Amino acid sequence: MKTQTVSEYNQVINFCKELFKKKTIDYGTAWRILRLPSITDQIFIKAQRIRSIQEKGSQKVNDPIIDEFVGIINYCLIALIQISLKEDDRLELSFEELEPMYDKWVNDTRGLLENKNHDYGEAWRDMRVSSITDIILMKLYRVKQIEDNQGKTIVSEGIEANYQDMINYAVFCLIKLDYNV
Repeated sequence: MKTQTVSEYNQVINFCKELFKKKTIDYGTAWRILRLPSITDQIFIKAQRIRSIQEKGSQKVNDPIIDEFVGIINYCLIALIQISLKEDDRLELSFEELEPMYDKWVNDTRGLLENKNHDYGEAWRDMRVSSITDIILMKLYRVKQIEDNQGKTIVSEGIEANYQDMINYAVFCLIKLDYNV
């Protein structure tokens, strides 16, 4: 069971990383100009679109929701990389420089998934994609509140943990949607 999940997880992440690489080649790292709340709002837009389409049962823009889940994963990783680079004000970074940071956050996040899967017994496999979407939105509202509180929490997980949870939930959705990446 664990091996299947890790294999599926790696497939999804490999697709996301390849897209991240291609977009970095096409656009550079224009996202470096974004402050963390702007990245959070970008993730929010994607999650809100997914929920809107789920509720309406139809869509007018032809981009599939699976692309939005991929976007959530990559923007969460961008946010985590941005946190790692808070003392670095360069706008342009090469993919070769970013790749180890991308991989570090993926490895940490996959480790979190494996630990939670052990404790929860892969409960996500029995969840609805719409419920997971709602949880991603809830995590986004938590992040926004933490950001509004200048990153201070009393007893709650920090921003990084919430981004990591959103990555894992988006990966679950892509696996459940049987997205052939």
